[in-house]
Amino acid sequence: MAKKTCNERLNTPGDLPKIKDLSDKPEVAARMGGAKMLIPAPMQFNDVMSRIPDGKLMTVDRVRAHLAAKAGADNACPLTAGIFTNVCAHASEERPGDKIPWWRMLKAGGELNEKYPNGQREHLEAEGHTVVQKGKKSFVADYERKLADLEA
Repeated sequence: MAKKTCNERLNTPGDLPKIKDLSDKPEVAARMGGAKMLIPAPMQFNDVMSRIPDGKLMTVDRVRAHLAAKAGADNACPLTAGIFTNVCAHASEERPGDKIPWWRMLKAGGELNEKYPNGQREHLEAEGHTVVQKGKKSFVADYERKLADLEA
């Protein structure tokens, strides 16, 4: 069986989104901030990423909180969030058109995502953002002042 492309993964959500009940795992629920955890569909991240305007940025943790609130959940799965934002970025690069500005999606703390396609830093700098190196990681300086609003 051939490996699915990122676009196939993006557009084949299976049974997602769904809300997982963590009440039978109180230690996990406490660590996650509640017992109702949203496992979003990949396209939910793609939709948010596609609407980040020029000059603005977004972080995965803000999108997780936004999607969880919209779904009536306490939180959204951090593991699938990382996987799905990466899928969205690579899917965009696979397509000849219909690109999304994936480079504007940052990890927590304004960190660039090393798993994204090459060019995140170059795209951000071309849009006027300052990228700084801290050890082996790269961050957008003052990213908090450039965060896009998420509508309800």
